[in-house]
Amino acid sequence: MRLSPDTLYKNQSLIYKAFLFIAATILIVYLFPKGGKFKYEFQKGKPWQYENLYAPFDFVLFKDVDDLEQEKQEIINGHIPYFSYDTEIAAGVFDEYETSFSAYFNDVEEPYLVTRLYKTGNQLLEDIYAYGVINATDAYRDDQLIHIVQNNEQRTITFGRLFKAQQLQSFIEDRLADSREQRFSERFYNLFFDKVKTNVTYNENLTERTLKDELEKIPLTRGNVDKGKLIIAKGEVVEGERLNMLASLKKEYQSQLWNDQNYGWIVFGYIILVALALLMLLLFLKKYRPAIYAHNTKVTFIFFNVVVMIFLTTLVLKYNVAYVYVVPLCILPLILKAFFDARLGLFTHVLTVLLLGFIVPNSFEYVFLQIIAGIVTIQTISELYKRANLFISVGQITLIYVIAYFAFYIIHEGNITNINWIMFGLFILNGLATLFVQPLIYMYEKVFGLVSDISLLELSDTNSKLLKELSDKAPGTFHHSLQVANLAEACANEVKGNAMLVRVGALYHDIGKMNDPAYFTENQTTNVNLHNELEPEESARIIIKHVLDGIEMAKKANLPDRVIDFIRTHHGTTLVYYFYKKQTTISEEVDETLFRYPGPIPFSKETAILMMCDAVEAASKSLKNPDFKEIDLFVERIIDKQIEEKQFQNANITFKEILAIKKVLKRKLTNIYHLRIEYPE
Repeated sequence: MRLSPDTLYKNQSLIYKAFLFIAATILIVYLFPKGGKFKYEFQKGKPWQYENLYAPFDFVLFKDVDDLEQEKQEIINGHIPYFSYDTEIAAGVFDEYETSFSAYFNDVEEPYLVTRLYKTGNQLLEDIYAYGVINATDAYRDDQLIHIVQNNEQRTITFGRLFKAQQLQSFIEDRLADSREQRFSERFYNLFFDKVKTNVTYNENLTERTLKDELEKIPLTRGNVDKGKLIIAKGEVVEGERLNMLASLKKEYQSQLWNDQNYGWIVFGYIILVALALLMLLLFLKKYRPAIYAHNTKVTFIFFNVVVMIFLTTLVLKYNVAYVYVVPLCILPLILKAFFDARLGLFTHVLTVLLLGFIVPNSFEYVFLQIIAGIVTIQTISELYKRANLFISVGQITLIYVIAYFAFYIIHEGNITNINWIMFGLFILNGLATLFVQPLIYMYEKVFGLVSDISLLELSDTNSKLLKELSDKAPGTFHHSLQVANLAEACANEVKGNAMLVRVGALYHDIGKMNDPAYFTENQTTNVNLHNELEPEESARIIIKHVLDGIEMAKKANLPDRVIDFIRTHHGTTLVYYFYKKQTTISEEVDETLFRYPGPIPFSKETAILMMCDAVEAASKSLKNPDFKEIDLFVERIIDKQIEEKQFQNANITFKEILAIKKVLKRKLTNIYHLRIEYPE
């Protein structure tokens, strides 16, 4: 059966999601480390929850990490350093001595004495260069063994046998103290002072190379475990030798499992599990966030962030497992909350952490820590555009990491004697990395065309180009928009809506009136009404046109779609009632569609709030001498009529929330008209 182009076109969104789903699944499985998954979970200090475990095959017993580290440290501490002996320097010193000797002893006339002095000096040099001359005096203890490499031959001596250049004078005086040449000590010192040179130097490369060779020779195993041997019984505590045997079995099991024969099956298993997790994410979007599900760019954005977090974690694991907590995983719920909502952010974060549980060590501990941190992130971060809030929240996230890790350590070790304080530093680095969410949100906005509260804050600036133009061309409309923005923001706060979004939507909802400002009563500064010279149908067309003009202006100004939605929906599909009634007095048959806004009706809590506030604020200008009762009836009448016309049936707003909005509007209008209680005289 061939698919027609029309069928492909109609289902292109579904086809794209299927492709995205398959591509993300394959990429995540590819990022997973190539190793089998041990079928038992165990933790140090915890009882064994399974049945008695017997060795399924012969395997080697690997040394404990601490034991290996101790062996390495012993080898490092006992390693003998290497020094190089330069014979050319020593030979040069003897040559210089031979040519300079006569200059220092030219006043000695007896030939036999000259010969004896020459031999004495030569013997002194031979003793000095017997093992070599070095500058360092306190680099090593005198009893420290060292290797001297001379002409490709090695000999081992103590460091104290090397001659220190700084000891030349005392050496000469001591050697000649009881001899007949004692009176020539000063001359020998002056002769040797410029001649004796350092010829023994520390050979770092050879020392490091031999140390590395010794460390590599350390055996990683310390025996075997025969097939059928009891490793651990049910209920026994996982510690000591049992822990070591379990860790050795896990390592051997994974290495044996991941071979050419089992490779395909293991990958297939990973594909199923990863696909299930991503399918749950898609189903969540379809059921609870249909607007996001219908938007391919937003779905791509969510999947992209999940893959990026898994990629960063696997990258760190390949570099050093100890740094796994440096990855700022809490950036994921932060970003998704900034662009969408908290529930989606937490759900996606939990699924990502569960996927990472396949590849990280101590998976239970890791999953617990990350989920708790994600919950704290969602609950603490509010109004991300305020910088102080981000710093406070990151501090709280870091504190939760520290407290939870501290609790796990106490459970595992039973004390805090050898606690790894470096882990706390890693959690602080994690917090600092989480602060990168601010520039990351900005980059995502540009790449994916999304809008966050930070961008909304910028758009709410009344000095922006579009709002400046509105205040110049239609000052009455601008003032009306400010009033509606204040009312809508208060209502949104009351019903836990996005106050920043609804405020920005209110500021821009009437920008289309700039094209024909004089046709709207709030901009008429004289008693002349231009509509008096027009037919009702033409007046209605001009009034309705401001919605379409506003959408066009907003798109030219590159306003986000979330803001343009307020322009589209703030009148829904209501009638331009005044001109409709006027037309009914002129003719019996009236085409209602000519007097009805094109819609759509509000499809979110925020757009519904704007429709109510816009209608109430605009109509409130008709109130002459309002009192409490009149305002109460007025607000009820306006909003009840909108409900009667089914303007809110697509919006996720409840009757309870509408009731709360009515109360806010009544209170605000009462404050605007400065109503006072009349006290008796």
